[in-house]
Amino acid sequence: MARAVVIGGGIGGLSAGVALLRKGWDVTVLERAPAVEPVGSGLAIAANALKALDVVGLGDRIRALAHAQGPMGLRRADGRWLARATEEEADDAYGDSVVVMLRATLLDVLTGALAETGGPGRLRLDTTVTEVDAERGVVRTQAGDLEADLVVAADGIHSATRRDLFPGHPGPVYAGVTAWRGLIPLADLEESQDPRAPSRSPETGSRDGRDALRMPRSESWGRGTVFGIHQLAGDLVYVYATDVAPPGGTAADEREELLRRFGDWHEPIPALLRAADPARIIRNDVHYHATPLPAFHRGRVALVGDAAHAMTPNLGQGACQAIEDAVVLAHLADPGASGGGLAAYSAARTQRTARVVRRSMTLCRLTKWRNPAAVWLRDAGVAAASRLSPDLMLRSMDEVLRWRPPAQA
Repeated sequence: MARAVVIGGGIGGLSAGVALLRKGWDVTVLERAPAVEPVGSGLAIAANALKALDVVGLGDRIRALAHAQGPMGLRRADGRWLARATEEEADDAYGDSVVVMLRATLLDVLTGALAETGGPGRLRLDTTVTEVDAERGVVRTQAGDLEADLVVAADGIHSATRRDLFPGHPGPVYAGVTAWRGLIPLADLEESQDPRAPSRSPETGSRDGRDALRMPRSESWGRGTVFGIHQLAGDLVYVYATDVAPPGGTAADEREELLRRFGDWHEPIPALLRAADPARIIRNDVHYHATPLPAFHRGRVALVGDAAHAMTPNLGQGACQAIEDAVVLAHLADPGASGGGLAAYSAARTQRTARVVRRSMTLCRLTKWRNPAAVWLRDAGVAAASRLSPDLMLRSMDEVLRWRPPAQA
């Protein structure tokens, strides 16, 4: 039986492990952390990734976690809609909408599937990889060496494996924005409401904070700023925000920092921030691969996820592209072929992911505009185009969302 060693127990690594197990590989996943902790906040699993998860039998498990709540779309900082769509329109166009869920929940599903498919012991925690011999397929760890027909490097945006394989590549660069993410229990949000305080809800005319809580999923754009809201299963609200800032910045209280930047935006943004637990707000600078890698493989090693193509979060495709990588790699990897079929994997993934990275960064640049006149023209253009073509928001994602796994395609 062909053997695969996966470096990294994140979304890309676990997805690759499950996909390869289902193709008959003997798989070991190595994770340097001592436990799979429920870290992170929310992420989006869009139609393309749901189709990829169908290949490994997990698509319906993820769909069951969807929290449908009416329209979704793009707004201004004052709450006026620029473009919107509905779950039904997305389903009609792509056969799926998008599931926004906890990162920890997706990791639980993937970890469970790894054990269900391959039996216990497939995931080795507290195991640090010290070196990879790409030509021989040897992975060296502090606990000993492992030999493999295929090594999958899913070791993240700062991948040591990538640096060893492509030492001349510049690696990820700063996108010019910092990002915040947080989770707020809906009960905490309700408790924080002041019934005497009016909320600005230009679409509904509501002056009650609780009505504002039922606002549809949205992403709002300001001058160099973005704020997104999604309600998740289990009555959690996932929020994210970005702003133009020098890299490396931190605040003593990130909630107060967010209130300073977004406290005068439309409801329920201020209410959400007032209800947020500062300890549950995560801040990270955003980096991406401005220069694509020449290939996603060398010798017996294949790169997946952020190790291969880190991107900004503007399209919500980071996790989705990692899952695509996993099922394509499992479909094409062949221990009997020259290079293990990895040249075919590189050919299938490098151009597509480079396009997604570029499109995501194009959106990031639009959100970074600060000049009032430029922002007004941007917003007016989006609104006008949406009026002329009501399905604009969906059609703009056609190339990304209409992807199908190799077996289906």
